[in-house]
Amino acid sequence: MDEHMVMPRHVAIILDGNGRWAKARKMPRNYGHAEGAKTVEVICEEAYKMGIQYLTVYAFSTENWSRPKDEVDALMKLLRNYMKTCLKTAEKNRMCVRVIGDVSRLDEDLRVRIAELEEATKDNDGLHFQVAINYGGRDEVTRAVRGLVRQAAAGELKPEDVTEERISAGLDTAGIPDPDLLIRTCSEQRISNFLLWQLAYTEFYVTPVAWPDFTKEELLKAVEAYNHRNRKYGGLKEE
Repeated sequence: MDEHMVMPRHVAIILDGNGRWAKARKMPRNYGHAEGAKTVEVICEEAYKMGIQYLTVYAFSTENWSRPKDEVDALMKLLRNYMKTCLKTAEKNRMCVRVIGDVSRLDEDLRVRIAELEEATKDNDGLHFQVAINYGGRDEVTRAVRGLVRQAAAGELKPEDVTEERISAGLDTAGIPDPDLLIRTCSEQRISNFLLWQLAYTEFYVTPVAWPDFTKEELLKAVEAYNHRNRKYGGLKEE
């Protein structure tokens, strides 16, 4: 790795292509999701070794409930198992884990596991790892606005008190810097309702590689591409 390379502080990833990857191997979609979960483990470790401080992955969106019931059930089972694995990994790697999204729709046992994982890792000083579960960008902003309206109704907030900072503080990602780099696998070129507020100035990198095949080398390629971008927002690249 080039020692002069600037490392993005926060990388967000839309994990795409698990189902297609499995289908290409004549395996069920759920096999692809399971392999994709293993890739998350690897990339967490490699990202931190490279000097990335924050990693956010899109695991289950608010739209994913519309998938076939057996696939949703399998994904939920996978998330339950992943929370257990994640706790072991966090203990080993000093990883600080946070789940973003509306967890109220999840089953109680999964909510308990999430709370235990967050509590057990909150003081860890390694990689800050955010997992988006039942997450939607519009839903997140809606919930933040509701919170502000409640404060206003209680007489605690005036219109002029509503600032970008106050809105950011009401989001699931409060206290986390906005992503510098968004990676999307499997050639898709959509944001898909992910981190709509936070991606305002983020660099995008799209790769044809399906998520289960994403490796340390692929992450390095994304960071190299990031290093060739002009990071002066709205400005011209200096010669």
